[in-house]
Amino acid sequence: MSASDRKGHHGISGLATKAIHAGYRPDPATGAVNAPIYTSSTFAQDGVGGLRGGFEYARTGNPTRAALEASLAAVEEGTFARAFSSGMAATDCALRAVLRPGDHVIIPNDAYGGTFRLIDKVFTRWGIEYTPVPLSDLDALRAAITPRTRLIWVETPTNPLLSIADIARIAQLGADSSAKVLVDNTFASPALQQPLTLGADVVLHSTTKYIGGHSDVVGGALITNDEELAEAFAFLQNGAGAVPGPFDAYLTMRGLKTLVLRMQRHSENAYAIAEFLAGQPSVSAVLYPGLPDHPGHHVAARQMRGFGGMVSVRMRGGRRAAEELCANTQVFILAESLGGVESLIEHPSAMTHASTAGSQLEVPDDLVRLSVGIEDVDDLLADLKQALA
Repeated sequence: MSASDRKGHHGISGLATKAIHAGYRPDPATGAVNAPIYTSSTFAQDGVGGLRGGFEYARTGNPTRAALEASLAAVEEGTFARAFSSGMAATDCALRAVLRPGDHVIIPNDAYGGTFRLIDKVFTRWGIEYTPVPLSDLDALRAAITPRTRLIWVETPTNPLLSIADIARIAQLGADSSAKVLVDNTFASPALQQPLTLGADVVLHSTTKYIGGHSDVVGGALITNDEELAEAFAFLQNGAGAVPGPFDAYLTMRGLKTLVLRMQRHSENAYAIAEFLAGQPSVSAVLYPGLPDHPGHHVAARQMRGFGGMVSVRMRGGRRAAEELCANTQVFILAESLGGVESLIEHPSAMTHASTAGSQLEVPDDLVRLSVGIEDVDDLLADLKQALA
């Protein structure tokens, strides 16, 4: 979906306004202010080869999905967006669009476990090589780039260690070496960070998380200003068919409309919790870019509009203490995933990042990850206080 399809919104500049209005205007026939859920697998043609509204078959395109894609492009300041059935489907599409046998990709040394698993277990079989690098260290990144490097895969903040990468400087390194720079913006969301404006070539989202925001839909997205990449994404989206259904697209759009407000509350609550946890004797380290002593704080403050809702902690008592904290909370729910309105807690080394065990990306077993929701912060603080007692 291109920017030219966002009709009637050329005067909109505010992000919250774009999140609500971009991609769809009230239906001229009925006046419906929300995009209808078009549950049709096929579309009538105006003669042989005459596509009515550009639609023919729902895998290739659906009006509800098209509205979502236009909205996603708008909030990320992109020209083209493609929606997928999951964040990993978007990840798979991006890797296949950019890489060929013999190519090299650089990934964060604390990348999301699902991304690492796909590259390590699948793409290496197809002749792709990868190098994990701490992307906060630009010298290490520069040293890892080879003539075969075609992609620099960035997470910032990273999952689950909340490391920060300087998007603008990495984008320049990518441009200098002819490598594409993709930023997984899932943790920040477009409400807090817009990587394309900082020079990235592609933005990826698991829209399951903050964009959907209610833990009720799975999805993914790729956004770019690069027409050649956009064509490759469109071909693979259609050819592989990992597309969201119209109801999934509707739920994601529904969540997007309140993203800016929710991210403000997520960030406020997370900061309060990070400060509280930093003062607890049973906690050895708090990983949150909003804290002034975080090594990436200044970079995060420069490229983000807030520090997000994710907090990770390391426990002095090791794995046992981490598991006990996860077991003892009452408001925080023990569950994988993140970005919903409710607060979640998990033990990454045994849950979301179990696939990194024994690798260079192995997660410390004393680590606990918190997805801080938008509940009353006093209730969240009280819950953690009793869980740590």
